[in-house]
Amino acid sequence: MKIAIIESFNGGSHKSWIEGLMKNSTHDIISISLEGKYWKWRMRGGAISLAEKFLRSNFRPDLFLLSDMVDATIFKSLIGHKFFNTPIAMYFHENQLSYPWNYNEKFNENKKMHYGFINYSSALISDHVFFNSIFHMNSFFKDANQFLKQFPDHNELQSIEKIKAKSSTLPLGIDLKRFDKHKINEKGKLPLILWNHRWDYDKDPSTFFEVMQKLKNEKEKFELVILGQNIKIMPEIFRVANEKLKENIRYIGYCKTLSEYSKWLYLSDILPVTNIQDFFGISIVEAVYCGTYPLLPERLTYPDLFNYKKNSKLFYTSKNDLFYKLKHCINSVDQIRLTSYSSLVKRYDWSEMIAEYDAQFLSVAKKIKDKITI
Repeated sequence: MKIAIIESFNGGSHKSWIEGLMKNSTHDIISISLEGKYWKWRMRGGAISLAEKFLRSNFRPDLFLLSDMVDATIFKSLIGHKFFNTPIAMYFHENQLSYPWNYNEKFNENKKMHYGFINYSSALISDHVFFNSIFHMNSFFKDANQFLKQFPDHNELQSIEKIKAKSSTLPLGIDLKRFDKHKINEKGKLPLILWNHRWDYDKDPSTFFEVMQKLKNEKEKFELVILGQNIKIMPEIFRVANEKLKENIRYIGYCKTLSEYSKWLYLSDILPVTNIQDFFGISIVEAVYCGTYPLLPERLTYPDLFNYKKNSKLFYTSKNDLFYKLKHCINSVDQIRLTSYSSLVKRYDWSEMIAEYDAQFLSVAKKIKDKITI
């Protein structure tokens, strides 16, 4: 089967996902994409450029696979004269209706309504909608319902049921095995606590560093490694933390190579997660795959991702609960180091996921084609 991936923002996790899918799939896949920058403009106008690029490719797909960063209504209107009957599937890595916007930004609500409507209308016009987690799918439907209720009339709330009827979950495929060749079997003298997320508000660094400072105030012995994206100016909260916790911080900054990043994941002992937004949790899956012990909030995607019913001890209920569980981990680090939960996340490696991907895409294309021919 032939698949055309259409991506407005070919960067970060979106880019890695496309590369992994194309490398592992048995289908014939091409990628039509734009560089991963100016995300707001990509959502607004990217579909116009992508449609032009696709039409010049002379590729005739059996399925279009669009990311959530593409305005599917614009894309379909521009290619429909030649590919009206070719089904469109949309893959939601994230969505702007459920994303907790930074309320320091001006005109926040107007932005949320605009970009959220692109996600909503794109899902509505698509033939099938994939979400990367159950939590993500449920969040989208809940927030879409509240979103439509804001409008003065013709809310079209029934349209949400139409989207539900053609939606399913398809977890992210990740190249986890790339870490294997960098594996090290050593640990430091002191427990090493890891942060390996973006340096942004939705990862709640304030709670993370507050707990770290409290541990330090109580004379707990630990080290910190703070990994993040490549940025020129360190955010204020990280700069302050770097000063107050400098005696504990073993490394802070960006890892330029996979080898360096892998080293810190394997050296780390504990991963306290404070995120207030996460539709899947790639960085967490990577750390756990490399043997880091996670402490997770009882929210977002984590209860499904790490099977809460069987692994409830990995979860905390409050900031205070996180502090005491983290303190316990520090004081029982030898036991922690003997415990691995990598088996919980190995199923997200592409070698395990690709058969499901290929089957799902084939099923969607066939189902829509059968509807058209009836």
